[in-house]
Amino acid sequence: MSRCLAARSIDHVVLERGEVAHSWKTERWDSLRLLTPSWQSRLPGYRYEGGEPDGYRTMPETVAFLERYAQAICAPVRTHTRVTRVRRTEEGYALATGRGEWRCRALVLASGACNLPNVPAFAQALPGGIAALTPMQYRNPDQLEPGGVLIVGASATGVQLADEIQRSGRPVTLCVGEHIRMPRRYRGRDIQWWMDAAGVLDQRYGEMEDIARARSVPSLQLAGYSDYRDVDLNALGALGVRLAGRLVGIRDGVAQFSGSLANQAALSDLKMNRLLDLIDDWAARNEVVSELSGNVAPPQRFERTRVPASPSLSLDLRRGEIRSVIWASGFRPDFSWLELPVFDRKGRIRHDGGVVDSPGLYLMGAQFMRRRKSALIDGAGDDARELSAHLASYLDTRAGRAVVRTAADREPRPLRA
Repeated sequence: MSRCLAARSIDHVVLERGEVAHSWKTERWDSLRLLTPSWQSRLPGYRYEGGEPDGYRTMPETVAFLERYAQAICAPVRTHTRVTRVRRTEEGYALATGRGEWRCRALVLASGACNLPNVPAFAQALPGGIAALTPMQYRNPDQLEPGGVLIVGASATGVQLADEIQRSGRPVTLCVGEHIRMPRRYRGRDIQWWMDAAGVLDQRYGEMEDIARARSVPSLQLAGYSDYRDVDLNALGALGVRLAGRLVGIRDGVAQFSGSLANQAALSDLKMNRLLDLIDDWAARNEVVSELSGNVAPPQRFERTRVPASPSLSLDLRRGEIRSVIWASGFRPDFSWLELPVFDRKGRIRHDGGVVDSPGLYLMGAQFMRRRKSALIDGAGDDARELSAHLASYLDTRAGRAVVRTAADREPRPLRA
């Protein structure tokens, strides 16, 4: 957004609570890699040009990438400037920070969709002696006590942690709720390549019958391993991970699981196959097979997800088998500092593709905000181009003038990563 605003000659600052790429530096586990290939980190005027475009960047590499971008575009970042309060004023907005007050005519909320872990209220009922962590606190298996680990949640984070911790010799029980199974590679290509080429990631929010539902879909069961291995439930089961249904409560020290494991697995397989059908249809219509005949394999379908015939419906946590619990049950944004009437009854910001229900207020980085890829690094550029155009029009209207902007609408000369 800063790059796009600068291209339109709009004065702005970027207020950052820590350093550039703060959350990537401080809230990720050691072995984490991006779920998207390096070539897919495309930002306005900037792209990956290293030697491993099909690899997956580590966290230090991701931090360096973002730091270089901020430097290359000369972003006016004010680090260590935490915003503690935002209120509406006659001219726009007033922001209280630890380093004084800022006032502006327009404001962009780009603080992310994953600020706080979603930990259920019944987590307080865990028996004493069991360590509880969120993915933001977890770093590596060595910080865990020897013994069993209960991981709650089987989307991207949960399955990656289950894979790593089970391989460390600590037996894992994985609680499985709604999830989306996906192969890392399909027909010889990364699944993200197919989704990008077939236009899946560019689906617009206005095209969805139920955008609220689409915005709550869990992340794909993917990992950025160098061997491209899958981390679906079949792969984890082969490692020895024990599968259980969704954790619905803890009563008198006993964990209680839903009996819907088989149904959730079947639904996940159905969603995966629907996507693969879409990809195959797109490939056939666009003659991708003939164009990439040396790299594209025939269509395939995967073995259905295997689940226990009679999965356990409870687990006594007082027995000492489980020594640690990791709450990989999702994340949510933190807008506790936003003192504006822009929230719906569920506490979500009301917006139309990032244009918030308050004059001059915008959102960036939310799930499926304008496109399916909005929460990915690759989605930020397209969203920023469109929202910066709306913001510029808003400022022009407020100023009572009509300004024709031409040069700013052209794509800036690419920078080299």
